[in-house]
Order: sequence, then structure tokens, then C-alpha cells
Amino acid sequence: MPLESPTLPVLLAEFPFEWNYIRSIIVVSLYVSITAVVLSTLVSIPVALLVGFTDFHGKTLVTSIINTGMGFPSVVVGLLVLFTVSNEGPLGSWDLVFTTEAMIMSQFVLAAPVITGVSLAAVSSVEQNVRDAAFAMGGTRTDVALVTIKEARYGIATAVLAGFGRAISEVGSVLIVGGNIASADGTSVTRTLTTAIQLEARQGRFETAMILGTILVVLVLIVNAIVVRLGNGGGGRYG
Repeated sequence: MPLESPTLPVLLAEFPFEWNYIRSIIVVSLYVSITAVVLSTLVSIPVALLVGFTDFHGKTLVTSIINTGMGFPSVVVGLLVLFTVSNEGPLGSWDLVFTTEAMIMSQFVLAAPVITGVSLAAVSSVEQNVRDAAFAMGGTRTDVALVTIKEARYGIATAVLAGFGRAISEVGSVLIVGGNIASADGTSVTRTLTTAIQLEARQGRFETAMILGTILVVLVLIVNAIVVRLGNGGGGRYG
């Protein structure tokens, strides 16, 4: 490929499977990241509420573990997940090595502490008198939890956004457990936007790498706009 930047039509003419390649990468990236974030959210928000509402021995330690997990090295997570799904690991019989399921597991481990930590901070920031008022009106613990979630919804939405950002921008762990695989016709099997950008840049296909990078930025901006939209117009500290 010449060093000067060709126009997009020329680029697509040189690589006839380009759109299929890019489209399949987007599909794999969104499937893996959204699934991981949804599963993480279903686990993280109840944990954040439980830790935020309950006083128990070792609460400070649990909070410290959550905060530490927010910065856990992704390559270490990838190695742990790879060991788990390898033939010698506990899930070896499931044949998950170099699959999207293994990538989801990896991104789940990375996103869950982020969503839990930010959600815990949002829940803890809801003033105590809000919870007391809910109890005084005869609300159950579930009612109080729902009121707290409503008050902290913007913070929780921010937590989900942060988790999605951690997941979709991940390179190291998904590269280890997914293998960055694409079929001969250019269809992605386990190749994501980030791993594809790394590969294309390394091979000197900078135009394709820039296209993929732009798509990644646009996706993050869209998610951010949705979260901001959902967070506007409500009461509470985060509303």
C-alpha cells in the first residue's frame, strides 16, 4: 500500500472485504462488551447497595478490595481467565479458549469492580435523611433501596458508562483469551475494535486503523450522550 493516504473508495477497492471486516468487528465488539457490562451491572449494583446500606465487620476491607479491582492489570485478568478455561482449568471441559464467551468473562472481571466502586460512591453520597424519610413513610428495605437508586441514578449511570469504557477499550486480556481471530474472508471471530486497531497499525494499514479508531470513539461518545440524557431531569445529588 502506498504511504500517502488514499480516499475511502480506493481503500475499499484495494480490500474488497473491508466493509464486511469492519462490520463484523463492530458486531463482535458490541456483543462482547455489552453482554459483559449487562452481567456486571446485574451483579455490581446489588453488591454496591448491600455494602452501602450495611454496617458489618470488614466493610473497609471489602471497599478496599473493590477499589483495588478498579485498577487491576488487564493482562493478569487475561491470564487468570485463560487458565480457568484452558484444558487444565476448572472450565476446561467447556472448550471456551479463544471464544467470545471467554472474552466476556474477561471483560466482566474488569468491568465489575469499576461499576461496583462508582455505584458504591454514588449510593453512599445519598443523604441519610432521604433513607430515613423513606423508612418513616413505612417503606420496606426494598422501597428504600429503590429510592436510593433513584436519587443516585446519575452516579450509577456514570458507573455503567465507566464499566463500558473499560470493557470496550480493553486490549490485553481479550487478546490473550480471544486470540484476535478473523476468518479468511475477513469476518471477525474474536477480533474486536481495539485488537484490530493494534493489528492494522502494526501491519502498516493506518487508514483502516484510523477508521476503526474513529468508530470506537463514536461508540463511546454515543454511550456517553445516552447516559447524560438519562441522568438529566431528575432530583437527587446525581440528578
